[in-house]
Amino acid sequence: MRGDGVIRGVIFDLGSTLIRFNGDWPEILQESSQTLAEVLEQEGFSLDGRSFTEVFTCEMTEGYQAREKDWVERTTSSLLRKVMSRFGYGEISDETVARALVRFYAASEGCWEPMQGMYAVLDELREAGLRLGLISNAGDENNVQRLIDKARLRSYFDPILISAAEGIRKPNPRLFETVLEAWAMPAHQVVMIGDSLAADILGAQHAGLHQIWLTAQADTSSNRAHADVIVPEAIAEDITDVPAQVRRLAEMASGG
Repeated sequence: MRGDGVIRGVIFDLGSTLIRFNGDWPEILQESSQTLAEVLEQEGFSLDGRSFTEVFTCEMTEGYQAREKDWVERTTSSLLRKVMSRFGYGEISDETVARALVRFYAASEGCWEPMQGMYAVLDELREAGLRLGLISNAGDENNVQRLIDKARLRSYFDPILISAAEGIRKPNPRLFETVLEAWAMPAHQVVMIGDSLAADILGAQHAGLHQIWLTAQADTSSNRAHADVIVPEAIAEDITDVPAQVRRLAEMASGG
């Protein structure tokens, strides 16, 4: 595997690819929404906590479903403002929203931890001369930035694209093309690695990139639904398998 060979760059997904979630998401969402209601009341907003939690949780769930269909990001801040307007608060400052969302994401951020062997893999790829980039689908940019810093990942990746900041989500090929433009590389020299068939693999295929599906945390309803129609170029059962798969793709692309 050589950085000046056929494969020159690798783009990673973040959640369930580089870091794993150890928690019950519906339970965490409920708990976090209750915390959010409490924080907003402390900020001076008069809310019925139970009603707010129910409406906000529903809005978040509907937002998740909608963004998977049109690839447009619904930021958590916009959903919060929408819910607050229903409770009669049309004006809420950016500072208040930011403080509230820090508390909202605190519980879930505590459930993420690095994939075992991840640092060794990133070091190996970087030492081989490959450029490393990151594209993450997420509703809050600051949440992802904190996760990146918590996992000590920032020094590995340039660029880092987060859907909440870009306004669009994988599999929109524009996200992948942005990385290609930053690196001045053609698509056939870049590999995308991620756990989601519908986001990572399909998006890479639309943009003309090589793809490696990482299956360590990929047993999801979405992946099961797409398993017969979205076929990845390569599969890695564990992140430690990634360097070998990158080498294999490079050899195949060069006719080796």
